[in-house]
Amino acid sequence: MAFLFAGCTNGNQSNAEVNNDAISDVVAEDSVETQVNFAGEITVVSREDGSGTRGAFIELFGIEQKDESGEKVDYTTDMAEITNSTSVMLTTVEGNPYAIGYVSMGSLNDSVKAVSIDGVEPTIGNVENGTYAVSRPFNIATCGEVNDVTRDFIDFIMSAEGQAVVTEKGYISVGEAAPYTGGGMSGKITVGGSSSVTPVMEALKEAYIVLNPDVTIEIQQSDSTTGMTSASEGICDIGMASRDLKDSELEAGLVPTVIAKDGIAVIVNHENPVANMTQDEVRAIYMGEATEW
Repeated sequence: MAFLFAGCTNGNQSNAEVNNDAISDVVAEDSVETQVNFAGEITVVSREDGSGTRGAFIELFGIEQKDESGEKVDYTTDMAEITNSTSVMLTTVEGNPYAIGYVSMGSLNDSVKAVSIDGVEPTIGNVENGTYAVSRPFNIATCGEVNDVTRDFIDFIMSAEGQAVVTEKGYISVGEAAPYTGGGMSGKITVGGSSSVTPVMEALKEAYIVLNPDVTIEIQQSDSTTGMTSASEGICDIGMASRDLKDSELEAGLVPTVIAKDGIAVIVNHENPVANMTQDEVRAIYMGEATEW
């Protein structure tokens, strides 16, 4: 197996150079036969523009960089396959032995393999203690006056009961919270946005309507940018974003609330023997500087 990584360079190497000896640093202690037999062109899989997971990923791994004018530019390779949701990302990587992708850590399942980053496994404990640095907030946002039933749902999300749901779903709660004291509400709430936040929001919805059976909550899955736009335009009551809000979104009047913290896991197919990668190596792949396993 020739693992070609431009990102594994020393001070005398440019990012454009390829280090063919990087295999020893990134391959798990599998059999030599497995390592030798696994070779092929890397299939880079990314999320769509507007995805909060993509936005956080490219920022955290240095794939988004400022150009000469000071503008931020996403340098994700044009050869990347684009997926429009977490579930499609998972199935794409599951079906391609040479694929690499990334998903919300809370959305991980056994269909793919998560690799360690800089020797640190993507676990809740490692996100909490700060050793796994690839993490981001889950935000909800409202705009303008918030009606009573929407406010009560948000109060539930931030309550001890709501944060217990967050933890049960594999995400990190935002800390100590008071018990939920609401209830007896009726009406409809529309929530829209990030596909990464959607699973935990679905669980929060189910827990809330047990206590408030006369409330209907509609969740519209899209992406973070669409969710923020919908909230600012009054299309939905609550927007979901798997990233921090942009300055332009705050200027539009959106008020964010962090409801959980989540890690981003870099994933590969189970046939891939790679078990650990550095941030530089991931960046090199996604910028098109490393193209072969």
